[in-house]
Amino acid sequence: MALCRILLESHRLTLIPFLPPTTAGKATSALNAEKSPAMPFLPYPASLKGYLGEDIGFDPLGISNYIPMDYLRESELKHGRIAMAAAAGYIAVDLGIIVHPLGAGLTSATAHDALVEKGVMGNMLVWIGIAELVSYIALAEMLQGSGRAPGDFGFGTSFLEKKSPAQIEKTKYQEIMNGRLAMLAFGGMVTQSVLFDKGFPYN
Repeated sequence: MALCRILLESHRLTLIPFLPPTTAGKATSALNAEKSPAMPFLPYPASLKGYLGEDIGFDPLGISNYIPMDYLRESELKHGRIAMAAAAGYIAVDLGIIVHPLGAGLTSATAHDALVEKGVMGNMLVWIGIAELVSYIALAEMLQGSGRAPGDFGFGTSFLEKKSPAQIEKTKYQEIMNGRLAMLAFGGMVTQSVLFDKGFPYN
């Protein structure tokens, strides 16, 4: 019996040092932590602080905890701008506006495969590759602390000179929101035009 008591006491002593002393405190602080306005059941993504859109606080996967926010915002702006141009271009082609002579008689849904067969898309790939190389240089300098703002390529911003700081922030925020809408819209336009084989307005 005494031996059992000694073993029990020694076992208890070995377990005590492994008990986390601040478990209760951490649980309490997690409950009281700032929550994301977009998803109130998740903590606020702290990496969004200082960036346009921080008021929404949407980052349910916590991507901003692992990838620099400057890189993420640069990527979002690039995809949003491409989607806005693509949405306008997709509609323009289906309304009969032809840019390349080999595109006559094609719809937006059929133009890609037809122009690939005619060797036109290879030229576009070269120019897109050059644009990506140039933009990567700007991105690399930004990530090394050059002070460049995400998405700023030094042109097309002269219209902001006469605006107040609040108006500039609003304009930049509108670009982000319009870009997000365009990414969703372009996906929907392409899907409907292919599924229903119809031109604009794709229904």
